[in-house]
Formats: sequence, C-alpha cells, structure tokens
Amino acid sequence: MQIVQQILFILLSAAAIYLFAKKSRFIYRNIFLGLDEKLNDQPSRRWRNLLLLAFGQKKMFRNPLVGVLHFFVYAGFVIINIEVLEIVLDGVLGTHRLFAAPLGVFYTFLINAFEVLALTVLVACAIFLVRRNIVYIRRFRQNELDGWPRTDANLILITEIVLMTLFLFLNASDTLLQTRGAEHYSQHVTGNFVISQYLQPLLSGISNEGLVAIERTCWWLHIAGIFAFLNYLPYSKHLHILLAFPNAYYARLEPMGKMDNMQSVQNEVLYAMQPELTPADAAPPAKFGAKDVFDLSWKNLLDAYACTECGRCTAACPANQTGKLLSPRKIMMDTRDRLEEVGRNIDANKTFQDDGKNLFSYITIEELRACTTCNACVQECPVSISPLDIIYELRRSLIMEDSNAPQEWNAMFGNVENNFAPWKFSPDERDKWAEELAAEG
Repeated sequence: MQIVQQILFILLSAAAIYLFAKKSRFIYRNIFLGLDEKLNDQPSRRWRNLLLLAFGQKKMFRNPLVGVLHFFVYAGFVIINIEVLEIVLDGVLGTHRLFAAPLGVFYTFLINAFEVLALTVLVACAIFLVRRNIVYIRRFRQNELDGWPRTDANLILITEIVLMTLFLFLNASDTLLQTRGAEHYSQHVTGNFVISQYLQPLLSGISNEGLVAIERTCWWLHIAGIFAFLNYLPYSKHLHILLAFPNAYYARLEPMGKMDNMQSVQNEVLYAMQPELTPADAAPPAKFGAKDVFDLSWKNLLDAYACTECGRCTAACPANQTGKLLSPRKIMMDTRDRLEEVGRNIDANKTFQDDGKNLFSYITIEELRACTTCNACVQECPVSISPLDIIYELRRSLIMEDSNAPQEWNAMFGNVENNFAPWKFSPDERDKWAEELAAEG
C-alpha cells in the first residue's frame, strides 16, 4: 500500500510541475512579445526596491491594519509552505516527518511557529472575506470586478483558509496517533504542537483507523491543494505573489511625471532644423504610440501580469473619483486580457494571425481622455505598476497616428506649435500684464 501511495504522489508531483512549467513558458513568451527596454541600471536601487516593496510590502503599510494582515497572509503562507519540502520528500520516500529526527527540538519549534502563522493566516483571510463581501469598500464593488475577478479573489481566500485548516488537523491527528503509539506514527514523537493540540478533543473519540484516515486525507488534500494552488496562480490575479519581485526590481527609476520623449520625433525636429545632420539612411518613424500589445514594452506587459487588482490605483484616481469612466485597474486588466488572447492566437496558429482586434477593442477612447497624467495611480501601486505608461502610448497612437483628439486639444496643440505655450498669445505679448500692473502702481 505504501509503494502505491509513493507512485501516486510522484505522478501527482510530476503532473503539477509539468502543467505549471507549461503555463509559465506561455506567460514568459507573452511578456517578451513587447518591445525591448533596458532596465538594468543602478542595481543597488533596484535591489532596495525589491526588498522594500516586494518582500517588505512597504506601500501596504500606509494602512497599518491592512498592511499587517496582508503581511501575515503573505509571510505565513510562504513560510508555512517551507514544510512542503518535507511533505514532498515523505511522499517520494515513504517516510514520516523526515526532518524530525535530525532537527530534534528545533523541529518542534519550527512546526509551532508554522502553526501560529497558520492561525494568523486563517484570521486575516476571514477578515479579508468580510471586507470584500460585507463591508462596503468602493474599490471592491466597481464594475471591472464583476464576475470572475470577484470570484477569483474570494476563491483564493477560501482556499488559503482550507489549506491552513488541513495543516492544523493534520498535525492534531498525527500527534494524537503518536501518543497512542500507532505504528508508523510513533517512530518520531514530536509532542503536541501549540495550536493543533486544541483540536485534539474533537478527534479523541475516533479510533486509530479513523485517525489514520483523517491524517492521510488531510495530508493528501494539503499537498494536492498546494499543487492545485501552484497551477491556479498563473490564471489568477494572485500571480503577483511571484511577479511582484521582478516587477519591483525592474521598476523605472526616473522621477514620476517624467515622460519619455520619442527619439524618432526628436530626430525629425533636429533634421528639419539642421538638415546637414540627416543621415543618408534616415527613415521616417514606422509608428507612433501603441495600438496593440506588440507596441508596448515588455515591462508594460509584465505590469499587466503583475497587477494585484487591489484597486488602490483606481481609488486614488481623480478622474475616477469624479465619475469618469477611467479606472487604472481596468487598464491593466484589459491589457492582460488582450495579451492572453494574443498568446492563445499564437499557440493556435504558430504565429500571430490578425484577428481584427487590438487594445482599443478593450479600452475606450473616453477612458484614455479622462486621464489627467497626475501619477496618483503609479504612486499608490504596491508593486510598482504604471498604468500611466500604457495610457501615454495609447493616446500617442490616437493623436499622432489617427489624428483623433477633441477640438479643445487640437487648439492647444496649435497654440503650442505657434506660440510655444498652450495659450492663444504670442510670446511678445506675454509680459503685458506686468506692464499694466506697473502702470496702475
């Protein structure tokens, strides 16, 4: 019977790893469908960002209570899953608590620490479920979360609660079997653990055979749940658990608000003013801005996959607060949806076949025009995502490729071109107001 369990476990592990690797390759390929962008300068600042924003979750602590609860969920889930190494080795080798003997008393300390963290994860996830579904928080009730996104958030919280509960009942049944001297379980007597000991009264009236069934069921469901969670991540907003780290490291380090000038446009102006500098092979720019995911940089596409859908960007957006259609969170979700669609197209046809769609099939012109470019969304994002970069590129395409701008904007563009300022006054007349003040004085 033991050898059958080992074979089943190896097959389950292999299938989980294969499926995760396959989806990971799909996402990696999709991200690098974007344009090249060099973001490897100033490594010390980048490592600092990674440590503070991804590991330390610095921006989450602007709301201390939520920050602490989120840290418990994140740290607890990650640290507890260190035990997965032991579970995997026990499953492959057919052993029981493989690390108990070599680690001795330290092993008991570790499991006790894991149980305390499991309890904090349980409590925090329960609070987050209440916040998302009972307490009215506007950013959790907006239209872009209708349907699957809201279900996704709830499902992952419930899954974490179930996994932590299984972990505690696994330990409770295991230690109870140890005290009864049951075969296989009494090889390594660890003693009771700090949290699961309080679950033992619920199990004390069950026979040894029943306890073994409970322990084995919890063991299998716990590891199968972790494997399922691993393969669920790439389809969920919780992919940020993995991608927050590279996204924080490769964040743009320029001051917020600094726009990237298009070098091709700068060259055109330079060559018009100084024709002698025009190279013999100079060619006009092929494209301005972005219409589809291929026109965005790989960092923009990494941003789309790293989005946590927390809505802090949208909650801080002044356009959204005043009732405009713009939601920076929706911009990122739409970009990711389009990128996934493009990826499936490539998989089906070996190369991308025009499907008559682009990013404007997902994101409306009204949304893009509502943006004030204030950078509030960039400032608020806990994992260094910039919806504004995508908005910039889409608006550039609308204006420079399609000449699609409101009349008010066109008037401003004409004033900038002719008067070097947004106002309809020539440069020679701009100081007249000062002369008038002087005359009145």
